[in-house]
Amino acid sequence: MKFVIVTGMSGAGKTVALKVLEDYGYYCVDNIPVQLIVNFVELSEATDRISNKIALSIDIRSGEELSKLEGIFEELDAKKTDYDILFLDADDHTLIKRYKETRRKHPLAPNGRIESGISEERNQLSFIKSKANYLLDTSNLLTKELKQELVKIFIEDKGYNNMFITILSFGFMYGIPSDTDLLFDVRFLPNPYYEEEMRLKSGDDKAVSDYVFSDGTGNEFLEKLEDMIKFLIPKYIIEGKTQLVIAIGCTGGQHRSVAVTCELAKRLSAIENIGLKVEHRDIERNKKYIG
Repeated sequence: MKFVIVTGMSGAGKTVALKVLEDYGYYCVDNIPVQLIVNFVELSEATDRISNKIALSIDIRSGEELSKLEGIFEELDAKKTDYDILFLDADDHTLIKRYKETRRKHPLAPNGRIESGISEERNQLSFIKSKANYLLDTSNLLTKELKQELVKIFIEDKGYNNMFITILSFGFMYGIPSDTDLLFDVRFLPNPYYEEEMRLKSGDDKAVSDYVFSDGTGNEFLEKLEDMIKFLIPKYIIEGKTQLVIAIGCTGGQHRSVAVTCELAKRLSAIENIGLKVEHRDIERNKKYIG
């Protein structure tokens, strides 16, 4: 019998997570009363009428009962229950945006500011987060990408190191991305803009990419960058970092940064147990300017 406790911040994707697990054969219980968890586990283990894969959702809606959860975990541990804790999180800005889009009230601030409710929720859930086996930050994940991560963890049983990397190309003329962790300027590479037949193409075009890497400098840069990122990833994981945004910039975000981003993604895709996403922020908006 396998149990997954799904928890986390309101608006971080718990509903999506339960639906995904249910689609793959998990028996799902949303917002189960905390005091019933142990009894439910015992009943599930004693009968063959329930799926051998069960997901229990617990969140801030449990109110004062949430404080008893730490004792519940200790009891489950004493009974040697096989369970994992999935904690879904997102940054404050993303959570506020999601609340405003859905026009929902935060459960801890029904008549107050959303920011206050989020802050209090983080405080109350901190002890659960510290015990989580899987911590997913959904700030930069589309729904389909969250589903893919959940399938990888709970269905395909692949290893997971709580790290999701976004490689983002951009143009300096449009500003530096605000959520950048590591930023690299590739304006030192050959610029395809000055070749008329490439001017309106983008860095994901083979001819453009070949031009960017034609003098060997780009490949040498990628080798050094790949080596550094591989060194940093386990260090970030140890420190509890779950999201890494690597921004690659050129003048307009159309040619050089896109080419380097695509090639870097190919190299990093060989690293096991990380999520990887590629975004080209300015690839279409700048074709009349320098790439």
